[in-house]
Amino acid sequence: MNFGSDNQAGASQPILEKILQANGDYTHGYGDDQWTQQAVNDLKTLFECDIEVFFVPTGTAANALALSCLVKPWEMVLCHHQAHIYVDESTAPEFYTGGARMIPLAQGEGKLTPEHIQTYFKTAGTDHPHNAQAKAISITQASEAGLVYSPEEIRAISQVAKQNGLYLHIDGARFANALAAQKCSAAQLTWQAGVDVLSLGATKCGALCAEAVVFFNKKLAEDFSHKRKRSGHLLSKGRLFGAQFVAWLADDHYLQLATHANQQAMQLAHRLSEFPQLKLAWPVEANELFVVMPTALANFLMSHGAEFYEWSPAALPKDIQLKDGEILARLVTSFASQDEDREIFCNLIAEFLA
Repeated sequence: MNFGSDNQAGASQPILEKILQANGDYTHGYGDDQWTQQAVNDLKTLFECDIEVFFVPTGTAANALALSCLVKPWEMVLCHHQAHIYVDESTAPEFYTGGARMIPLAQGEGKLTPEHIQTYFKTAGTDHPHNAQAKAISITQASEAGLVYSPEEIRAISQVAKQNGLYLHIDGARFANALAAQKCSAAQLTWQAGVDVLSLGATKCGALCAEAVVFFNKKLAEDFSHKRKRSGHLLSKGRLFGAQFVAWLADDHYLQLATHANQQAMQLAHRLSEFPQLKLAWPVEANELFVVMPTALANFLMSHGAEFYEWSPAALPKDIQLKDGEILARLVTSFASQDEDREIFCNLIAEFLA
């Protein structure tokens, strides 16, 4: 009954086997190997365009280093008020950008919208050099509320960004889940919608530690190789990244993993809807559920081995307020989630509520 995080699942068998295969011979280091080159070529095929790709071991490194190519130390990044780069990365973006400020928007909303950005610019100071200027927008796919941005929504945000001279970055830690949830291509969900750079995560979707910073605006990548090396994220045995991405992309393995996780979340949401004492804070569109539940029930479930996180009430939509004796819980399904986990979990809920 592990619904704590898709980070807590291990790696898929095909990815582990590809790592073992890559381990079996000598090859050049620092990404100058056949596995990394194949992974880059496979990503070019996936996105249907020429790109610059750099592999790093963590999502925080991918986000922070990507943003460091978009903004100067005295500039700002607009993001959702629950964005990982703002809430959960311990000022790594500020550190790697040399001091650029994260500006949170969209309080009480599940996604960032063009209206949020336009509202920001209505009152933003323009007194140079006294007022810091926004230079980038970062959105999370799937969003902090587990919602999915469509190509049309991203394009609308990009248009506002370009009108104001801003770059558009996507934190794609769950990009595969967002893609699996929609009938569109990776190209339609990124550069064709105006995205400049994507932090593409495989770690939450079946890999061990594999993230790719994908530059669609290749001019922005000019200094990335130096930034990656200087920050200590250039691995000597770069085949570790390449082999994982080769296996992840082969035969749409990543989509199979993400689709399974999404389906498990949908099925869990359906079961939870049977209990009137529980309430979903946001629609389930990918592989995350945000559930308002009695605190006593949460404690009972955890005491019986269920794992999930109590989440900040700041993530709730404007029209939902926690009552005394309630918490907001986040549950995340993964490629490794099984029907049995869901059934045991829901049977325990029924037992408690009875």
